[in-house]
Amino acid sequence: MTNDEIRSALGLAGAVPNDTEYAVSGTHVDATVPADRLREVVQVLRDNEFLIEDLSAVDADPDLMGLYHFCRTDRACRVTLRSLTGRNAPELPSIQGIYPGANWHEREAHDFFGLVFTGHPDLSVLILPEDAGDLRPLRKAPEKLKALGEVIPLFAPPVAAAAADSSEGKA
Repeated sequence: MTNDEIRSALGLAGAVPNDTEYAVSGTHVDATVPADRLREVVQVLRDNEFLIEDLSAVDADPDLMGLYHFCRTDRACRVTLRSLTGRNAPELPSIQGIYPGANWHEREAHDFFGLVFTGHPDLSVLILPEDAGDLRPLRKAPEKLKALGEVIPLFAPPVAAAAADSSEGKA
């Protein structure tokens, strides 16, 4: 499949493609996925022989973002999936049933960000000490949070729309 065909297949599974340039982002296909469609979208990648590279998170205001990278080794195609979840009760569906290698990635994201992966068979502590309790070392204090659009410009509000909204308020 070509990169455009992958983008289309992900869209049919529920992903919303984002504009991206490989030279800038290092990814050929970038998409935002609603949490309730994540497993279906990831299954499309598995069915097309993509490998999982990594899974992490971005802590920003107002949401926590699950960030997934996939690739093919036989040709240049790197895919980034992003899924948003609330900061107060961060929860995303586990993909370890599709990619068994995601097991440790999900446990690590749980350790560091407090992300709960529903359906994961064992979210026990992987890296932190057993007595770490609610310590989430990569979560930011509320006063240090940045808006998601500041951290990832792709999620910044459109400038034209913001300007139009502010000029309407002046009339």
